[in-house]
Amino acid sequence: MGLDSQNVLELVSNSLSAEKLRHTIGVADFAGDLARQHGLDPERVRFAALLHDLAKEIPLEQQLVLARRWNLLDYPEDELSPQVLHGPLAAYCLEHQYGVDDQEVLAAIAHHTLGFPGMSCFEMLIYSSDLVEPNRDFPKVDNLRQALYHNIEQGTLVCMEHSLEYLKYSKKQIHPLTILTYEDLQRRLEFGT
Repeated sequence: MGLDSQNVLELVSNSLSAEKLRHTIGVADFAGDLARQHGLDPERVRFAALLHDLAKEIPLEQQLVLARRWNLLDYPEDELSPQVLHGPLAAYCLEHQYGVDDQEVLAAIAHHTLGFPGMSCFEMLIYSSDLVEPNRDFPKVDNLRQALYHNIEQGTLVCMEHSLEYLKYSKKQIHPLTILTYEDLQRRLEFGT
């Protein structure tokens, strides 16, 4: 993959604050457990989870500069809400600067904030684990965790519904990619594809 587990921990530790590192390790631990539950490779999942927020603490202005340089702006909302860019930035950096070539790992990292239509179970696992890792404490978080242990696709849909409700309640902008992802997941579950 270009990075081994020791290098990943060192890279993440040097890139993130103590608080964000705590969150990242929580995501990796929870995602690893979910991976075992659902027959996915826990080491690959942990690898993606440890790296998912690699670009999170780059100042937003710099994230926007990098996203423009690397042609990662796909929606007008990307520029209006640059906090959604850290996933694609991390994936791009990992592929082009660190030689990570596992496309599913890169997709999971790129899509962990907004989702993406057609997400694999691997991608859903990283997306959802980011929301419900053990350090998160909000009403009904345990229900979301249980839903994920029972069924990763249905659990991800419930996580997306929670996120959409939160964004609406908070009067925050909902990115069109999240809406497309939600609609896609609803269709997939409805038709069993």
